Amino acid sequence: MNHYKFILASNSPRRKELLAGLDVDFEVRVLKDIDESYPATLPTAEIAEYISKKKAAAYRATMAADELVITADTVVILGDKVMGKPHDDAEARQMLRELSGQTHQVVTGVTLTTLERQQSFSVVSDVTFKTLSEDEIDYYVTRYKPFDKAGAYGIQEWIGYIGVTALNGSYFNVMGLPVQRIYEALRQFA
Repeated sequence: MNHYKFILASNSPRRKELLAGLDVDFEVRVLKDIDESYPATLPTAEIAEYISKKKAAAYRATMAADELVITADTVVILGDKVMGKPHDDAEARQMLRELSGQTHQVVTGVTLTTLERQQSFSVVSDVTFKTLSEDEIDYYVTRYKPFDKAGAYGIQEWIGYIGVTALNGSYFNVMGLPVQRIYEALRQFA
């Protein structure tokens, strides 16, 4: 894997931490104002991968021949409803009320791009929350301000400690980057 210079196209501290855990050297490069919209008719399970491909397309013009850009997007899906990042306290609380006592899916779409190749995939994890009290929701939103997290929660934070009763799939995927799958895909690129 050493013949590529890895670029993580994300400012997420969690993604930086997770990719660093693979013991690969990488640089963070973030472009502003990338369009993350998607067609209303797109199946919910395909949204994260679709957005990761759009992000990758935005980087293509700035890439060098020896660079491999990693783009990702994570969405939370409850039934057919997609939950992105909440815009404010009220939306964060509403999302957590909806997730309370339910099982939802966390889907992370990843695209690996070089000037010659591109590979995209999605990883799905099922997460079940206990029934959360209003006090628990209020405490979490007030203290942790989860406005940069899809579904208004971080599994690695207090709400995950006290609220998650079951997880089927990759814990790291729920954090925002399915590193095991990325590792295998990077090995294929090499």
